[in-house]
Amino acid sequence: MSAPSHKIVPLMIRTALLAIVLAIASLQAALALDRMLTVEETRIIQAIGRHHSQIGSMAGRFLQIDTQGNRIEGTFFLDRPDKIRFRYGPPSKEEIISVGRGFYVINREERTKYAYPQDRVPLRQFLSDRIDFFSANLQDVVLTDDFISIVIADDSPIGTVEVALIFEVDTLELRQWTLTEPSGAQLTFSVYEVEKNVDIPRAFFYIDPTYSAPAQ
Repeated sequence: MSAPSHKIVPLMIRTALLAIVLAIASLQAALALDRMLTVEETRIIQAIGRHHSQIGSMAGRFLQIDTQGNRIEGTFFLDRPDKIRFRYGPPSKEEIISVGRGFYVINREERTKYAYPQDRVPLRQFLSDRIDFFSANLQDVVLTDDFISIVIADDSPIGTVEVALIFEVDTLELRQWTLTEPSGAQLTFSVYEVEKNVDIPRAFFYIDPTYSAPAQ
């Protein structure tokens, strides 16, 4: 597998932050479906919310693919409430960290960071101990024998985006989400080798206070 170029990687990571903060959110917006959910769809979505609300922590690997087929892998760590870290593999030196005060993109090589306020990032709902998709701007639900896709839309700095979250019906586990931008460009984020309710050192969520804002 060829590594993405140094120019492509930071753009993919910043786009990934948008995907992350919108993907698994519980947004304060009206239900936007143009049909009633079936009893089975409702049951499964409620079960997914309960299941993931009971997971105190998780760690695993991820694969991120953009519309051009550029790929980048890394590891992630989630510790409820409020803490999550996505660390991208080489050649990237960046990672995304939240500790409840905001979402930060960290560049370890340049020793820089920039932040998104926590109260403006919907992912804060996924980091809590209660997940409710029915308070989201739900656009569509597609149920097959093996998977359920939950599509959420929301306004963002680049316009209205849609995120399709794919869960296994039998296990209720999240397998991937796909962000579709207003331009039609897509970013798919898959997780694997996930371990749940693991001990994660507090140091994994440390943000060096000496890091500064990137130069404009």
